[in-house]
Formats: sequence, structure tokens, C-alpha cells
Amino acid sequence: MSTEDSAVSGTETRRVRVVLVDDHRMFRAGVQAEIGETERTGVEVVGEAADVDQAVTVITATRPEVVLLDVHLPGGGGVEVLRRCAPLMAAAENPVRFLALSVSDAAEDVIGVIRGGARGYVTKTITGTDLVHSVYRVQDGDAVFSPRLAGFVLDAFASTDAPPVDEDLDRLTQREREVLRLIARGYAYKEIAKQLFISVKTVESHVSAVLRKLQLSNRHELTRWATARRLV
Repeated sequence: MSTEDSAVSGTETRRVRVVLVDDHRMFRAGVQAEIGETERTGVEVVGEAADVDQAVTVITATRPEVVLLDVHLPGGGGVEVLRRCAPLMAAAENPVRFLALSVSDAAEDVIGVIRGGARGYVTKTITGTDLVHSVYRVQDGDAVFSPRLAGFVLDAFASTDAPPVDEDLDRLTQREREVLRLIARGYAYKEIAKQLFISVKTVESHVSAVLRKLQLSNRHELTRWATARRLV
């Protein structure tokens, strides 16, 4: 028996239905290969989605126990998926629970999805075995975090006087935040338009709105602002 087989052997009699939400098809395929061997892991992948609208449709149709949710998605991001699926999370029977699975370890991303209702947040460096265990823990109602990320949440919620996250950032809409991150990462307007399924003109409008709200003059200042807040 392999290390991974023995690690999940304790869950062989259990079953959990999972939906994968990530805009990278190859990553979804990799996760499916790692955790989706139902006879071995007990995990059944019942649906996949690449953007917000697809995610809401698939989750509503399949009613999985757990959703593995990327933070950055076309159409509004993981927070928007959580907002639109709030009734499913609040269901008295068989609630849908969310576990964020993202490459980002930025405090703003972690706190944002936890405030939105996710039960945990793990990064994409997690092993297949640990991801299976995390899925089962979330199904049971536990909170699950990659080690260093738990501190972000504790700091944010330790005091009722704690600020929401960042007053300047809170002025931006979810779409403006997405554009901000991509600009700060060096994407051209055309690349951002393709990534978010919007027009170049719309990207320009969002950038203008971000610069105005943050009282910045150009994309270089914007990049420095985003980097200082670990949004890149």
C-alpha cells in the first residue's frame, strides 16, 4: 500500500461529492487525478466550473457537500460565487461547504473568502493526501487552513474593533480589484480583457475608476500600491 493509499484508508467507507471551481483546465484535471479516484479516496468529483456563472450553475444543480474554490475567477472571483451561493451554505439540511484552494497566500484574499463564508483556505502546494483530508474535515464542519494562513484570520477577527481589511481597498468593487491585481502583475489591457471576458474599453474604464478612487496617477503608482498590500 502506498503512503497516499494508507493515508486515506481511514476514509474508505465515506463518500463526499465535490465540485472543482478553477479557471485553469489543466489544474482541474490535476486535482481530479489526485483526489478523484472514488474507490480509493471516497471523493467523487460531480462537476467543474471555470468562472463565476458556471460555478453557480453547477453548484446549484449538483448540490455537492464540498466545493473547492479558486479565489481569482472570471466574472467576479470566488467571493462572488460565495455571495450567490449563500442560500445553499445556509441550508438547514445538507449545506454546501466551501474550501478555498488558491495559489495566492495574500491576507486580503484569505480574509475575503472567509468573510464570504468559506470554511477554510489552503494553497495549491498542498499534497493530494492532505487535500482529501481537508475536504473531509470541511464536510464535517471543521475549519481548515494552511499553517501560516490561519494567522491572517485570527488577526482579522481577534477584535471587534478590527477594520474590515483595508479602507482604501474596500472602496473598490470586486471587478475593480481583479483589474487592479492584473495590472499590478504586468498584464496588458488586451490580456486583462481576455482573462476577464470583458472589452478593452471596459478594462480602461475600470483602471480609471481605480486610479481615481485610490488617488493615484498611473499604473506604476498602482503597482507599488498593490505590492505594498501584498495583492500581487
